[in-house]
Amino acid sequence: MIAGMARSGHDPIAKFIRWLEDARRVKIPNYEAMALATEAGSGKISVRFVLLKGIDERGFVFFTDARSRKGHELRNNPRASFAQYWQPKGRQVRVEGRVEEVTPAEADAYWSTRPRQSQLASSASHQSARLRSRAELLARFARLARKFRGREVPRPPLWTGFRVRPDAIEFWTHREHRLHDREIYLWHGRGWRRDLLQP
Repeated sequence: MIAGMARSGHDPIAKFIRWLEDARRVKIPNYEAMALATEAGSGKISVRFVLLKGIDERGFVFFTDARSRKGHELRNNPRASFAQYWQPKGRQVRVEGRVEEVTPAEADAYWSTRPRQSQLASSASHQSARLRSRAELLARFARLARKFRGREVPRPPLWTGFRVRPDAIEFWTHREHRLHDREIYLWHGRGWRRDLLQP
């Protein structure tokens, strides 16, 4: 359910967590990967894979550089959709919703859990900006490694997280003869409405 709102008879967030945990338990590679679609405001859609790094009753969280293409698009049009597919389980989930930035405290908390090399890489990269050569990027990485030797790597101010607050969540399960199961949950102000869809 969405934080602060009434729970209906169905809880798609809890179901999503169960499916995600099932994928982790059977060691599906990159089980956190989700294909995230954003819109530039001109009708042009872009999609890329990001990693799901948080989920609770408020929604689904991923982290990125706000200067990236997706960061600009989300700030201009704060709606997104993503899909996750776990092939060995024959399961797919599709989510649509509005997007909000996480708080600086939330971004700091996740940043502190990242491997040091990943922190340095994020600090060295202006994500999505043009790059003259890979050597230039590696040189920046090396300079930052020297600069922060023996101390913590601070979170860059524009490295942040975004939360997709869902208003539609669809669960898809593979069945024989393409008679797949489709189950959709739609948020209606005070709770979730569940419907079945034809395959």
